[in-house]
Amino acid sequence: MVVPYPPGSTPDLIARYVSEKLGGVIGQPVVIDNRVGAGGNIGTGYVARAKPDGYTLLFTINGPLVTAPLLYSRLGYDPARDFVPVALIATSPSVLVVDARLPVRTVAELRAYAAARPGKLAYGSVGKGSSAHLTMEQFKSRAEIDLLHVPYASYAQVVTAMMGGHVQVAFMVPGSAMPQVQTGKLRALAVTAPARSMLLPDLPTMIESGFSQLESTTWQALLAPANTPAPIVERLQKIIADLLHDDATRAAFKANYFLPATGAVSLLGDFMKTERERWAVWIRAANLHPEP
Repeated sequence: MVVPYPPGSTPDLIARYVSEKLGGVIGQPVVIDNRVGAGGNIGTGYVARAKPDGYTLLFTINGPLVTAPLLYSRLGYDPARDFVPVALIATSPSVLVVDARLPVRTVAELRAYAAARPGKLAYGSVGKGSSAHLTMEQFKSRAEIDLLHVPYASYAQVVTAMMGGHVQVAFMVPGSAMPQVQTGKLRALAVTAPARSMLLPDLPTMIESGFSQLESTTWQALLAPANTPAPIVERLQKIIADLLHDDATRAAFKANYFLPATGAVSLLGDFMKTERERWAVWIRAANLHPEP
């Protein structure tokens, strides 16, 4: 199971849980292979070229499947052509966090603070095309503020940069941000869910904070190379569907601020298509253009 993100990242943690349970059902170990680089595109491309025999799978978040094709003219793989969707695994909103040393406690206060200091604040993301990047670009445009984009390889690096004062703002997955929020090093301002999240019920949404339609979801999915035999895909879907309805899985995912995607696992393909169409609108609005 290829995870195109570093060991210890949220996708890696969820993938390791899924791989352990999957291995127990199929009766053989499922090994995690962290192939990191280019915002997840390297590991994703590796699986696109793998033999479609069911022995190589991709566990990834939305970036390489949805936004990367909209931002890179020569990506090296086509998510719609080179993969067969297996299952949507988990979902979570992003959380807007700031360095706790900033004198802001609401989205409105952040907007005013940044507007008074154009170009003086920086935000971190996990790479161009990531939801962290695109959500912040949408926020910048809507709030009419100027923030410098500083990309990193992982959310762990973003957290370290924020604690070191190198960047001051970020949209992050809660699993990476909330431990430092709880220690008082970072401050959470809002979530990007359409309604208050059961994962973080005390935080307002960006919509409540005055930014209608500013919502995004981080999701994790399992895919196989195109032309993987249907019986293999169907067996994996059955195993995953049973796993996602298990109480222990719900508890394990919630501990990492994710919720199991307990809907029909076979709908992943349609879901990715809808997500690409939605993010394409955002990318045009942010005036971002494809590059090699």
